[in-house]
Amino acid sequence: MTLKMTVENAVQAKKEIEKLETQGYTHDDIYIFAHDKKRNKDITKALDTEEVGVKEQGFLNSMKNMTSSRGDELRAKLAAAGLSDQEAEQYEEELDKGKLVIVANKNIK
Repeated sequence: MTLKMTVENAVQAKKEIEKLETQGYTHDDIYIFAHDKKRNKDITKALDTEEVGVKEQGFLNSMKNMTSSRGDELRAKLAAAGLSDQEAEQYEEELDKGKLVIVANKNIK
């Protein structure tokens, strides 16, 4: 099952991640997204969550994202984390508003 939610900031994200851990999710099952690449990297590192990479996207999609717009890259990474294309588009719009998106998915390995 894939859980997804939006939060306003890293403090709220930390609280939600702690709740997910009590539900049996590990840090390897949890992905956090921010529209700004630096913010995304900093929060992912600070909260010890997983990054969407080659393992989740596959080699070709990872290479394609290097030349894509940030919106296209985020939608592809959200889809790789377990969201449908429609959900990825919807949550990417939330990222445009400055929110953070958390995706918890035990099925990606």
